Amino acid sequence: MSDWYYADAERQRQGPLSAAELAQRFHQGRLRLDTLVWRDGLPQWQPLRDFTEELALHQTPAETFYTPVEPTVADEASPAFPRGIPQGDSPYAPPAAALIADEGAVYAGGEIVYSGLWKRLAASFLDSIVTGVLTYAVLIPIMLLMGLSASQLANNETSPFAGGMSIAMALLIYPISFAIPAIYFAWMHASSRQASLGKMAVEAKVVRSDGRRIGFWRGILRYLAYFLFTLLTCGLGVLISGLMVAFSERKQALHDMICDTLVVDKWAFTAHPEWQKHELGTVTVVILALFGVLTLGMIAFMAVIMGMVASAAG
Repeated sequence: MSDWYYADAERQRQGPLSAAELAQRFHQGRLRLDTLVWRDGLPQWQPLRDFTEELALHQTPAETFYTPVEPTVADEASPAFPRGIPQGDSPYAPPAAALIADEGAVYAGGEIVYSGLWKRLAASFLDSIVTGVLTYAVLIPIMLLMGLSASQLANNETSPFAGGMSIAMALLIYPISFAIPAIYFAWMHASSRQASLGKMAVEAKVVRSDGRRIGFWRGILRYLAYFLFTLLTCGLGVLISGLMVAFSERKQALHDMICDTLVVDKWAFTAHPEWQKHELGTVTVVILALFGVLTLGMIAFMAVIMGMVASAAG
């Protein structure tokens, strides 16, 4: 049996692997049809799609345990995979475009599973915790430092800056509270995972309407549209967005429509659209249950507080 090698995203040769192990990695989603492979007898590296029949990649993967094979040092039997060498210098140098397409490639066709209201609610709940922690991690030290400076200036009655420090502190809170979530969502959605931590948990991602990855500034604009809509509607924008996601054809909120974005299953627009899931999934259900318990707890707490206030007033 021939040993197989493949080129990873860093243009490094991995292997040797048996034919069965190579097929197993493909079925696990670790290799794509554009991944370059080589075995003894091939004149050069070729895309994996050329060996679909030979490796039986069209068959359903067997439910077997699999132990990853660690990369080994190149030997003389297989051509070295060049890194950073012009293609004309080696007959085995693969075109760079093939490897780029292997990572984050967009595949047309197949069913697209959109992430609906419940998945997006679960993701938003987790992301609100993440952005809240990040925001307060920045704001608290700044407020402590500025509060200390304001206190020192207040003790100096001749200082002209005593009143301005408090105003500056108040003006800083709002831009920071907007900037940190905006940068978080834009950076995460524009990353190779195309998803915030909350969306990763529910196995969803954000893409353009044609499946391409969104850019950082489109991510900023998307969050700005959501923020302004929520602000201008005095918070009702959250409810309206939820209704739009629930009833629109492609599960889009207003900020998605404005910025030409979709929230879809993480396997949408990939080589394996059949791996998409219509069901919510265990993680999503657990997150929604936790959200429900916390919401009911907050309602009960507010009811107790209002009852105490009413009793004291009576």
